[in-house]
Amino acid sequence: MMARVMRATAGRPLVLFDGDCGFCRRWVARWQLSTEGRVRFEPGGWWHRLRYGIRAKDMRRAMQLVEPSGRVSQGAEAVFRALSWSPHRGTRVAARLGLLPGVLHVARGVYAVVARNRRTASRVDRWLFGGAVVPREYRRVRWAFLRLVGGTFLIAFTSLGRQVLGLYGQRGIRPVHERLKAHEDVEPGWERVRTTPTVFWLGASDAALVRGCRAGQVLSLALMFNIAPRLSASLLWGLYLSYVSVGREFLSFQWDVLLLEMGLLSMLTAPGGMRPGLGRDAPSALDVFLFRQLVFRLYFGSGVSKLQSGDRTWRELTAMNHYYETAPLPTRGGWYAHHLPRWFQKASTAVTLGLETAGPFLTFAPRRLRRFGFWAFAGLQGTILATGNYGFFNFQALVLGLWLLDDAALRRVLPLESDVPAEARPWWRTALSATTAAPLVVLGASEMLRRFEWPRRSERVMGMLGWLDSRARPLRSVNPYGLFAVMTVERPEILVEGSDDGENWKEYSFHYKVGDPKRPPRQVAPHQPRLDWQMWFAALGSPPSWFIAFLARLLEGSPEVLKLLERNPFPDKPPRVVRAVLYDYRMASLEERRRTGDWWRRERLGLYVPPLALAPEPQPEGRIPRLQWDSRA
Repeated sequence: MMARVMRATAGRPLVLFDGDCGFCRRWVARWQLSTEGRVRFEPGGWWHRLRYGIRAKDMRRAMQLVEPSGRVSQGAEAVFRALSWSPHRGTRVAARLGLLPGVLHVARGVYAVVARNRRTASRVDRWLFGGAVVPREYRRVRWAFLRLVGGTFLIAFTSLGRQVLGLYGQRGIRPVHERLKAHEDVEPGWERVRTTPTVFWLGASDAALVRGCRAGQVLSLALMFNIAPRLSASLLWGLYLSYVSVGREFLSFQWDVLLLEMGLLSMLTAPGGMRPGLGRDAPSALDVFLFRQLVFRLYFGSGVSKLQSGDRTWRELTAMNHYYETAPLPTRGGWYAHHLPRWFQKASTAVTLGLETAGPFLTFAPRRLRRFGFWAFAGLQGTILATGNYGFFNFQALVLGLWLLDDAALRRVLPLESDVPAEARPWWRTALSATTAAPLVVLGASEMLRRFEWPRRSERVMGMLGWLDSRARPLRSVNPYGLFAVMTVERPEILVEGSDDGENWKEYSFHYKVGDPKRPPRQVAPHQPRLDWQMWFAALGSPPSWFIAFLARLLEGSPEVLKLLERNPFPDKPPRVVRAVLYDYRMASLEERRRTGDWWRRERLGLYVPPLALAPEPQPEGRIPRLQWDSRA
């Protein structure tokens, strides 16, 4: 009998299944793709029962597997044993885990329930996975993602290039050369490079800062046009990290570090070669998991932070009553959204919390649920884009969401075909990628678990994670996310004024931040005016050090800093003194808008910074000048 079985299977396992069951046929088709011809699949008939000695009731009840050794298994065990013949390492590992005693016991129970309810299971299967049976490939997804990541970097470097000298130049608000000089004085050579990884250790002149932005634009275009994508992505990541490492508060936004994470993962998954097309090797399951883990952390971190903050507005579903009015840089769409009915604001708050807490789990769901998650997140980002200016965040979040799809979803919009069929990566590349990606997986999972103070790890494990985190932190490789964990319910705004005599004051006008009550909110994204943004943060607390430096540059008349503003009321020479006044702003009602033409109402709260003048003693070239309180103003 055994000899006959071995001759019949001809060295390959044979799977016998119910050919009249649509559910069975679809899953057999999927397993055929996974095993790539190493396992034979045939509809079971009476002659098979006679040939292999299988009982009729066993054939009706479950799938049968006949192995070359003569072993016959059925049901869940047959599935796992058949998949263990797959050429894909990940599939083989999963199949072997399925054969573990406890796992196999549960799987047998699930298989029995499905087998008794095939029609219901078939409907659920079609709803979750669709009727088509196609391999889950991601070469089109990777191709589209890398092109759009290149576009995101282009936006980021172009936006930064317009501001870099005013923010970081020799006569800017936060000169890079001063920050690097301070590190040189307290840290040894290689240690300061490790803690502050930046190319500007080689030179932080104004020309170098501008050249860096231009180089970023060129590399972004190279990635967009699929020129040496792996090298382009690597250089873009390193160059943007160079700016973020020395950028302090002006480059500390969550979309800056998110772009670095996306750049790092792009570097790991991008195909090699000068013009690779779709690429010879397909993204691995680990690549896909890393991107989906980032999607999960981005949204779930934002949702959990809102719930854990204890903020009353989120708990009572009143956050949207304040959100549009207190957004850092409101849009005209946000102004109109603020006047929607209260019931709508409450419902949209609940929807936001639902999308950010329950929605992220769709990231790891079956295909159709992932597609639903993609469109749900796309709708959320579109709404945020229409009602607030958040730089390039909404665009990059939409781009990242592409990893919730697969090539089948993009086939119509991207009818690209590769001359080279997808190939498995060589073992050494797989090992290298796994070695590089493993710390990212561990740190990402650890970051999520820390939010819940779980699990109670041993001192040794804590020490290892602490060491790994300290090494990865300067690279901004894994970051926490939590936008608007606490909703701002008031809108203080700072108005900066200058005077020559201490009595008559003239206001400096910013490009985009709220100021003149008659000026409508403006759409500025994806450009991010970083000074305007930080002015919103500064108004929420006491004057930060960069704000005092900003006032000093106004008194000095720095042309680079003045270019960050819309209007300089002192075009001939700098004022003698400057001050900052704090106002409370509220959006005007629809009736007030029709009657007065004002978009805002404001009330003066008092001085934010008293009148300041330059100290008489001269400062070295490029240093922030010292200020003193002017008692005459």
